[in-house]
Amino acid sequence: MKIPYYPGCSLKTTAQNFEISALAVAKTLGIELIELPRWNCCGTVSSLTSDDLMHHLAPIRNLVRAEEMSENLGGDEYKLVTLCSMCFNVLKRSNLRVKENPDELKKINDFMYLEKDYSGRVEVVHFLELLREIGFQKVKEKVKNPLSGLKVAPYYGCLLLRPKEIGIDDPEDPTVQVEILAALGAEIVNNPFKTRCCGSYQTVQDKYAVAELAYDILSRAQKEGAEFVTTCCPLCMFNLADRQKEVVEKYPEFRSIPVLYITQLMAVAFDLDEKYYGFDLNYVDPRPILKEKGVIR
Repeated sequence: MKIPYYPGCSLKTTAQNFEISALAVAKTLGIELIELPRWNCCGTVSSLTSDDLMHHLAPIRNLVRAEEMSENLGGDEYKLVTLCSMCFNVLKRSNLRVKENPDELKKINDFMYLEKDYSGRVEVVHFLELLREIGFQKVKEKVKNPLSGLKVAPYYGCLLLRPKEIGIDDPEDPTVQVEILAALGAEIVNNPFKTRCCGSYQTVQDKYAVAELAYDILSRAQKEGAEFVTTCCPLCMFNLADRQKEVVEKYPEFRSIPVLYITQLMAVAFDLDEKYYGFDLNYVDPRPILKEKGVIR
């Protein structure tokens, strides 16, 4: 199965451990994610202003690339897989907007006259949706190193779930990460704050406000018994993991907790080579607990 893949900026810089682990996991499941040629930044934040088309040019240009690649691959489906929750949200919102507004799509195509016209055939899909599509049983079949005894709290944040027409799961009670972690053999911990915002870009101007939000999310996960938190968003990863430094400053009693991309735990459960784990890039090193639990050597 060959599918066009959009990485986005973070996965080439601060979230390389997300990309490395996800590509290896996908390959193990028989999925080849082929990176789009000449992709550009998605624009990071989707424009919500009705008369602002300019900020939809960047995501639509990527969809032009995805349409071209799908044609070259010769498949019947036109899919574009993303890993980053932010990129997923932006690309899917822009895609939905131009599909519902043909006049706006024409304006964008006319503006990008050096590109091929975008016809609106691409479906933007998050990697978690792809896993759900191929089936959690297939994920379970690839497990060679069950995560028995690991207590993991899935965290979703905002952009995978909202707005409803964009989200991949129930916005109040999502289960896709639960299904994956259960297939890996982990013990799932339900954190009531799993869909609470991490603070997003407030981390730039008020990192201690973000630290307060991170404290609420992480300490509640720990209160429920979690030893790890998983996410699929590089920004959530930064706010929940790297901002633990500020959390400790503000709340000295706080105990650090590892935050992982769910694909990193999948790579461990699939017993892939350690080079695909990417633990060196995690702010809180998960290896001591994983070794203590006998999951890694």
